Amino acid sequence: MKSDNPAITAKTSRRHARTLAREYYELTKPRVVSLIVFTAVVGMFLSVPSGLPAVPLLLGTLGIALAAGSAAAINQILDQRFDSIMTRTSFRPLPTGTLTTREALIFALILGTASMLILTLWVNTLTAVLTFISLIGYSIIYTVYLKHATPQNIVIGGAAGAAPPVLGWTAITGEVASDALLLFLIIFLWTPPHFWALALYREKEYAKVGIPMLPVTHGRKFTQLQILLYTVLLVAVTIMPFATRMSGWLYLMGAVILNAGFLYYAVRLYRDYSDELARKTFRYSINYLALLFALLLVDHYRVYIHEALQSALY
Repeated sequence: MKSDNPAITAKTSRRHARTLAREYYELTKPRVVSLIVFTAVVGMFLSVPSGLPAVPLLLGTLGIALAAGSAAAINQILDQRFDSIMTRTSFRPLPTGTLTTREALIFALILGTASMLILTLWVNTLTAVLTFISLIGYSIIYTVYLKHATPQNIVIGGAAGAAPPVLGWTAITGEVASDALLLFLIIFLWTPPHFWALALYREKEYAKVGIPMLPVTHGRKFTQLQILLYTVLLVAVTIMPFATRMSGWLYLMGAVILNAGFLYYAVRLYRDYSDELARKTFRYSINYLALLFALLLVDHYRVYIHEALQSALY
Protein backbone atom coordinates (compact mmCIF):
# COMPACT_ATOMS: atom_id res chain seq x y z
CA MET A 1 0.00 0.00 0.00
CA LYS A 2 1.26 3.45 -0.90
CA SER A 3 2.40 5.54 2.09
CA ASP A 4 0.80 8.92 2.86
CA ASN A 5 4.00 10.11 4.56
CA PRO A 6 5.83 12.48 2.15
CA ALA A 7 9.23 11.69 3.70
CA ILE A 8 8.77 7.94 3.23
CA THR A 9 7.46 8.45 -0.31
CA ALA A 10 10.46 10.63 -1.23
CA LYS A 11 12.89 8.13 0.27
CA THR A 12 11.25 5.30 -1.66
CA SER A 13 11.40 7.31 -4.88
CA ARG A 14 15.10 8.06 -4.37
CA ARG A 15 15.82 4.39 -3.72
CA HIS A 16 13.90 3.42 -6.85
CA ALA A 17 15.79 6.03 -8.91
CA ARG A 18 19.16 4.75 -7.65
CA THR A 19 18.18 1.16 -8.44
CA LEU A 20 17.00 2.12 -11.92
CA ALA A 21 20.18 4.09 -12.58
CA ARG A 22 22.27 1.11 -11.48
CA GLU A 23 20.37 -1.20 -13.84
CA TYR A 24 20.90 1.15 -16.79
CA TYR A 25 24.56 1.36 -15.82
CA GLU A 26 24.84 -2.45 -15.78
CA LEU A 27 23.24 -2.54 -19.22
CA THR A 28 26.42 -0.90 -20.59
CA LYS A 29 28.68 -3.72 -19.29
CA PRO A 30 30.79 -1.18 -17.33
CA ARG A 31 33.73 -3.49 -16.56
CA VAL A 32 34.16 -4.38 -20.22
CA VAL A 33 33.61 -0.81 -21.41
CA SER A 34 36.11 0.60 -18.90
CA LEU A 35 38.86 -1.55 -20.43
CA ILE A 36 37.73 -0.57 -23.93
CA VAL A 37 37.84 3.13 -23.07
CA PHE A 38 41.22 2.78 -21.37
CA THR A 39 42.79 1.28 -24.50
CA ALA A 40 41.22 4.07 -26.58
CA VAL A 41 42.68 6.73 -24.26
CA VAL A 42 46.11 5.08 -24.46
CA GLY A 43 45.79 5.22 -28.25
CA MET A 44 45.13 8.96 -27.96
CA PHE A 45 48.22 9.59 -25.84
CA LEU A 46 50.45 7.46 -28.06
CA SER A 47 49.33 9.27 -31.21
CA VAL A 48 51.33 12.43 -30.45
CA PRO A 49 54.68 13.06 -28.70
CA SER A 50 53.07 15.28 -26.06
CA GLY A 51 50.51 18.03 -25.53
CA LEU A 52 47.15 16.41 -26.28
CA PRO A 53 44.41 18.86 -27.36
CA ALA A 54 41.77 18.95 -24.62
CA VAL A 55 38.61 18.90 -26.76
CA PRO A 56 39.37 15.76 -28.82
CA LEU A 57 40.72 14.05 -25.70
CA LEU A 58 37.65 14.66 -23.54
CA LEU A 59 34.93 14.51 -26.19
CA GLY A 60 36.62 11.69 -28.08
CA THR A 61 36.74 9.63 -24.89
CA LEU A 62 33.10 10.44 -24.13
CA GLY A 63 31.95 9.60 -27.66
CA ILE A 64 33.79 6.28 -27.75
CA ALA A 65 32.53 5.36 -24.27
CA LEU A 66 28.91 6.13 -25.21
CA ALA A 67 29.21 4.04 -28.39
CA ALA A 68 30.67 1.12 -26.44
CA GLY A 69 27.85 1.38 -23.91
CA SER A 70 25.27 1.48 -26.68
CA ALA A 71 26.77 -1.61 -28.35
CA ALA A 72 26.76 -3.47 -25.02
CA ALA A 73 23.10 -2.59 -24.44
CA ILE A 74 22.06 -3.69 -27.95
CA ASN A 75 24.02 -6.92 -27.43
CA GLN A 76 22.01 -7.63 -24.27
CA ILE A 77 18.71 -6.81 -25.98
CA LEU A 78 19.40 -9.25 -28.79
CA ASP A 79 20.85 -11.92 -26.49
CA GLN A 80 18.33 -11.69 -23.64
CA ARG A 81 16.77 -15.10 -24.36
CA PHE A 82 20.17 -16.78 -24.13
CA ASP A 83 21.20 -14.61 -21.17
CA SER A 84 18.18 -15.78 -19.20
CA ILE A 85 19.28 -19.41 -19.53
CA MET A 86 23.01 -19.03 -18.88
CA THR A 87 24.03 -18.75 -15.23
CA ARG A 88 26.75 -16.18 -15.99
CA THR A 89 24.30 -13.72 -17.53
CA SER A 90 20.98 -14.53 -15.84
CA PHE A 91 21.38 -11.64 -13.37
CA ARG A 92 21.47 -8.97 -16.08
CA PRO A 93 18.72 -6.30 -16.13
CA LEU A 94 16.71 -7.76 -19.01
CA PRO A 95 16.57 -11.43 -17.89
CA THR A 96 15.62 -10.33 -14.36
CA GLY A 97 12.89 -8.03 -15.70
CA THR A 98 14.16 -4.91 -13.92
CA LEU A 99 14.29 -3.22 -17.32
CA THR A 100 12.02 -3.84 -20.30
CA THR A 101 13.22 -4.36 -23.85
CA ARG A 102 11.67 -1.03 -24.83
CA GLU A 103 13.46 0.84 -22.04
CA ALA A 104 16.77 -0.79 -22.96
CA LEU A 105 16.33 -0.03 -26.66
CA ILE A 106 15.52 3.65 -26.04
CA PHE A 107 18.55 3.89 -23.75
CA ALA A 108 20.84 2.24 -26.34
CA LEU A 109 19.59 4.53 -29.12
CA ILE A 110 20.13 7.64 -26.97
CA LEU A 111 23.70 6.58 -26.18
CA GLY A 112 24.46 5.71 -29.80
CA THR A 113 22.96 8.91 -31.20
CA ALA A 114 24.78 11.05 -28.63
CA SER A 115 28.03 9.29 -29.48
CA MET A 116 27.70 9.92 -33.21
CA LEU A 117 26.76 13.58 -32.69
CA ILE A 118 29.69 14.22 -30.35
CA LEU A 119 32.24 12.50 -32.57
CA THR A 120 30.96 14.06 -35.80
CA LEU A 121 30.51 17.62 -34.54
CA TRP A 122 33.45 18.00 -32.14
CA VAL A 123 36.01 15.32 -32.98
CA ASN A 124 36.19 14.25 -36.65
CA THR A 125 34.20 12.35 -39.24
CA LEU A 126 36.70 9.50 -39.59
CA THR A 127 36.46 8.64 -35.90
CA ALA A 128 32.65 8.81 -36.05
CA VAL A 129 32.52 6.47 -39.08
CA LEU A 130 34.98 3.94 -37.61
CA THR A 131 33.17 4.01 -34.27
CA PHE A 132 29.83 3.41 -35.97
CA ILE A 133 31.29 0.47 -37.93
CA SER A 134 32.64 -1.01 -34.69
CA LEU A 135 29.28 -0.53 -32.95
CA ILE A 136 27.41 -2.31 -35.75
CA GLY A 137 30.13 -4.95 -36.00
CA TYR A 138 29.79 -5.97 -32.37
CA SER A 139 26.13 -5.35 -31.58
CA ILE A 140 24.65 -6.65 -34.84
CA ILE A 141 27.08 -8.65 -37.00
CA TYR A 142 28.76 -10.51 -34.12
CA THR A 143 25.72 -10.85 -31.84
CA VAL A 144 23.14 -11.80 -34.46
CA TYR A 145 25.19 -13.75 -37.00
CA LEU A 146 28.78 -14.67 -36.13
CA LYS A 147 28.13 -15.75 -32.55
CA HIS A 148 25.67 -18.41 -33.73
CA ALA A 149 27.21 -19.31 -37.09
CA THR A 150 30.80 -20.37 -36.48
CA PRO A 151 33.14 -21.50 -33.69
CA GLN A 152 35.51 -18.82 -34.97
CA ASN A 153 32.93 -16.23 -33.88
CA ILE A 154 35.17 -14.59 -31.30
CA VAL A 155 38.13 -14.43 -33.71
CA ILE A 156 36.22 -12.69 -36.50
CA GLY A 157 34.07 -10.61 -34.15
CA GLY A 158 37.16 -9.64 -32.19
CA ALA A 159 37.95 -7.03 -34.82
CA ALA A 160 35.23 -4.77 -33.38
CA GLY A 161 36.62 -5.15 -29.86
CA ALA A 162 40.15 -4.41 -31.08
CA ALA A 163 39.18 -1.09 -32.68
CA PRO A 164 39.24 1.30 -29.64
CA PRO A 165 42.99 2.19 -29.77
CA VAL A 166 42.55 3.03 -33.46
CA LEU A 167 39.50 5.15 -32.63
CA GLY A 168 41.47 6.97 -29.96
CA TRP A 169 44.34 7.54 -32.37
CA THR A 170 42.12 8.94 -35.12
CA ALA A 171 40.27 11.14 -32.62
CA ILE A 172 43.51 13.07 -32.09
CA THR A 173 45.26 12.85 -35.46
CA GLY A 174 42.39 12.36 -37.92
CA GLU A 175 44.21 9.47 -39.60
CA VAL A 176 45.01 5.78 -39.15
CA ALA A 177 48.73 5.11 -38.65
CA SER A 178 50.72 1.86 -38.66
CA ASP A 179 51.33 2.12 -34.90
CA ALA A 180 47.57 2.35 -34.34
CA LEU A 181 47.10 -0.83 -36.38
CA LEU A 182 49.74 -2.54 -34.23
CA LEU A 183 47.69 -1.72 -31.13
CA PHE A 184 44.66 -3.14 -32.96
CA LEU A 185 46.58 -6.35 -33.72
CA ILE A 186 47.59 -6.80 -30.08
CA ILE A 187 43.97 -6.75 -28.88
CA PHE A 188 42.82 -8.81 -31.86
CA LEU A 189 45.22 -11.64 -30.93
CA TRP A 190 44.53 -11.24 -27.21
CA THR A 191 40.78 -11.76 -27.62
CA PRO A 192 40.68 -15.50 -28.53
CA PRO A 193 42.81 -16.83 -25.62
CA HIS A 194 41.03 -14.43 -23.28
CA PHE A 195 37.52 -15.46 -24.28
CA TRP A 196 38.20 -19.14 -24.92
CA ALA A 197 39.49 -19.46 -21.35
CA LEU A 198 36.04 -18.31 -20.24
CA ALA A 199 34.33 -20.59 -22.77
CA LEU A 200 36.20 -23.62 -21.39
CA TYR A 201 34.70 -23.43 -17.91
CA ARG A 202 31.35 -22.26 -19.29
CA GLU A 203 31.22 -24.93 -21.99
CA LYS A 204 28.03 -26.60 -20.72
CA GLU A 205 26.17 -23.29 -20.59
CA TYR A 206 27.08 -22.47 -24.21
CA ALA A 207 26.11 -25.98 -25.29
CA LYS A 208 22.78 -25.63 -23.47
CA VAL A 209 21.79 -22.55 -25.48
CA GLY A 210 23.24 -23.85 -28.76
CA ILE A 211 26.03 -21.30 -29.19
CA PRO A 212 28.88 -22.96 -31.13
CA MET A 213 31.81 -21.82 -29.03
CA LEU A 214 35.04 -23.64 -29.82
CA PRO A 215 34.99 -26.00 -26.79
CA VAL A 216 31.45 -27.05 -27.74
CA THR A 217 32.20 -27.81 -31.40
CA HIS A 218 35.84 -28.97 -31.28
CA GLY A 219 36.32 -30.15 -27.72
CA ARG A 220 38.31 -28.98 -24.74
CA LYS A 221 41.75 -30.23 -25.79
CA PHE A 222 41.60 -28.52 -29.19
CA THR A 223 40.55 -25.28 -27.52
CA GLN A 224 43.41 -25.53 -25.03
CA LEU A 225 45.83 -25.92 -27.94
CA GLN A 226 44.34 -22.90 -29.72
CA ILE A 227 44.72 -20.81 -26.56
CA LEU A 228 48.38 -21.78 -26.38
CA LEU A 229 49.03 -21.04 -30.07
CA TYR A 230 47.28 -17.67 -29.96
CA THR A 231 49.20 -16.77 -26.81
CA VAL A 232 52.49 -17.51 -28.60
CA LEU A 233 51.39 -15.25 -31.47
CA LEU A 234 50.39 -12.59 -28.95
CA VAL A 235 53.80 -12.73 -27.29
CA ALA A 236 55.50 -12.17 -30.67
CA VAL A 237 53.25 -9.24 -31.59
CA THR A 238 53.58 -7.51 -28.22
CA ILE A 239 57.34 -7.29 -28.78
CA MET A 240 56.78 -5.37 -32.01
CA PRO A 241 56.21 -1.95 -30.36
CA PHE A 242 59.81 -2.17 -29.16
CA ALA A 243 61.07 -3.51 -32.50
CA THR A 244 59.40 -0.64 -34.40
CA ARG A 245 60.68 1.92 -31.84
CA MET A 246 57.16 2.79 -30.83
CA SER A 247 58.21 1.98 -27.26
CA GLY A 248 61.46 1.53 -25.35
CA TRP A 249 63.20 -0.72 -22.87
CA LEU A 250 60.77 -0.01 -20.04
CA TYR A 251 57.89 -1.37 -22.06
CA LEU A 252 59.93 -4.33 -23.30
CA MET A 253 60.89 -5.45 -19.80
CA GLY A 254 57.32 -5.16 -18.55
CA ALA A 255 55.94 -6.94 -21.63
CA VAL A 256 58.38 -9.84 -21.20
CA ILE A 257 57.23 -10.32 -17.60
CA LEU A 258 53.53 -10.12 -18.52
CA ASN A 259 54.00 -12.49 -21.46
CA ALA A 260 55.83 -14.97 -19.26
CA GLY A 261 52.79 -15.01 -16.99
CA PHE A 262 50.34 -15.51 -19.86
CA LEU A 263 52.46 -18.29 -21.36
CA TYR A 264 52.69 -19.94 -17.96
CA TYR A 265 48.90 -20.09 -17.70
CA ALA A 266 48.45 -21.17 -21.33
CA VAL A 267 50.96 -24.03 -21.01
CA ARG A 268 49.50 -25.19 -17.68
CA LEU A 269 46.00 -25.01 -19.12
CA TYR A 270 47.08 -27.18 -22.06
CA ARG A 271 48.87 -29.77 -19.95
CA ASP A 272 46.67 -30.03 -16.89
CA TYR A 273 43.20 -28.53 -17.35
CA SER A 274 40.87 -27.56 -14.55
CA ASP A 275 37.96 -25.13 -14.40
CA GLU A 276 39.71 -23.18 -11.66
CA LEU A 277 42.84 -22.79 -13.79
CA ALA A 278 40.70 -21.62 -16.72
CA ARG A 279 39.13 -19.01 -14.42
CA LYS A 280 42.57 -17.83 -13.30
CA THR A 281 43.71 -17.63 -16.93
CA PHE A 282 40.66 -15.57 -17.84
CA ARG A 283 41.21 -13.17 -14.93
CA TYR A 284 44.92 -12.89 -15.68
CA SER A 285 44.19 -12.05 -19.32
CA ILE A 286 42.14 -9.01 -18.27
CA ASN A 287 44.89 -7.71 -15.99
CA TYR A 288 47.45 -8.54 -18.69
CA LEU A 289 45.86 -6.27 -21.30
CA ALA A 290 45.28 -3.41 -18.86
CA LEU A 291 48.88 -3.54 -17.61
CA LEU A 292 50.32 -3.91 -21.11
CA PHE A 293 48.59 -0.75 -22.29
CA ALA A 294 49.55 1.03 -19.07
CA LEU A 295 53.17 0.13 -19.84
CA LEU A 296 52.80 1.58 -23.34
CA LEU A 297 51.55 4.80 -21.83
CA VAL A 298 54.19 5.08 -19.10
CA ASP A 299 56.99 4.22 -21.52
CA HIS A 300 55.73 6.86 -23.95
CA TYR A 301 56.18 9.54 -21.30
CA ARG A 302 59.18 8.01 -19.51
CA VAL A 303 61.45 10.96 -20.45
CA TYR A 304 59.01 13.49 -19.02
CA ILE A 305 58.45 11.35 -15.91
CA HIS A 306 62.21 11.06 -15.40
CA GLU A 307 62.69 14.83 -15.74
CA ALA A 308 59.84 15.49 -13.29
CA LEU A 309 61.36 13.10 -10.74
CA GLN A 310 64.76 14.72 -11.18
CA SER A 311 63.28 18.15 -10.58
CA ALA A 312 61.42 16.94 -7.50
CA LEU A 313 64.54 15.36 -6.03
CA TYR A 314 66.98 18.13 -6.84
